[in-house]
Amino acid sequence: MPGMTFEHLAVACVGLFGGLLLGLAARLGRFCSLGAIEDLLYGGSAVRMRLWGVAIGVAVIGTFSLLGTGWLGAFETPYLGARWQPLASILGGLLFGYGMALAGNCGFGALARLGGGDLRSFVIVLVMGVTAYTVLSGPVAPLRAALFPQVATTDVVPSGLAHLAATLTGLPATLIGLVAGALILAGSLASRPLWDRPGQVFWAGMVGVAVISGWLGTAWIASTGFEALPIASHSFAAPVGETILWFMSGSARPVSFAVGSVAGVWTGAFLGSLWKGHFRWEACEDPRELRRQILGAVLMGTGAVIAMGCTVGQGLSAFSLLAYSAPVTAAAIFAGAALGLRQLILGFAPVG
Repeated sequence: MPGMTFEHLAVACVGLFGGLLLGLAARLGRFCSLGAIEDLLYGGSAVRMRLWGVAIGVAVIGTFSLLGTGWLGAFETPYLGARWQPLASILGGLLFGYGMALAGNCGFGALARLGGGDLRSFVIVLVMGVTAYTVLSGPVAPLRAALFPQVATTDVVPSGLAHLAATLTGLPATLIGLVAGALILAGSLASRPLWDRPGQVFWAGMVGVAVISGWLGTAWIASTGFEALPIASHSFAAPVGETILWFMSGSARPVSFAVGSVAGVWTGAFLGSLWKGHFRWEACEDPRELRRQILGAVLMGTGAVIAMGCTVGQGLSAFSLLAYSAPVTAAAIFAGAALGLRQLILGFAPVG
């Protein structure tokens, strides 16, 4: 293939490895962002939300270990090295969260369900991926760039909470990040119901490992190879669009971390569904449901590009760096999803 090098294949394998862990976690560990929000708001259970905390805690500890040892450079990452735009995080997060509720899945969840035979998720994946690229570099890109330009930061300090705290306290950013990650992990694990599900705790930890593996693998290849490849970890909005483009024109463009990551999630979810005996073909029988899912996918693709990430991109990868954008975007996604779920479950009539 033109332009294909060993380094391109290597970063794709890094993405594939982490994607496999994520796909297995979704099917074997029931790791799901929308499911966690539904359980918390309507199921009276915070267990799956705590699993997200476990994944974040592990990811923060591992990522700041990489930053502290020099394996990863803060400004080289797309989250600490970019100028943070609060309005983009809030608006993009709200759009993504609301769309996630309408679609019934985020991009990562749709890929995982597709691996289990759900053809409805195939529509969500396609629409979300195409929409993301339409907003990122297609006809809508000039408007998006004018309203929410994504540019590198000119600040001396990376756009992260730990680095900000370091300038205020004089303590090393690495130490602050490690302590923050340990506190997040300990707080998430401090729940007896959580320990009744050790398998899910294990897979939540593997989600954190997947994020760390993305940073480590791409940083190592970028520092030792000759290609100017980006340093990245997992996200599932624009990377889904990139994967669709690669499948359509793979002979003309090199494979990437994103392609490996998306393929890994699908493969891991497929293997996990076979292991659990849950694989079965499903299709949409209600046109209203399909219409809602398509609209949700459009909103997710748009929101993720504006916010520079989805539930995984901002909620895990950016959070592992304690980027400014991560908690704000995650809170906005939660709020948008809560509004969408309320509309679907209760309607907009006052609850009395």
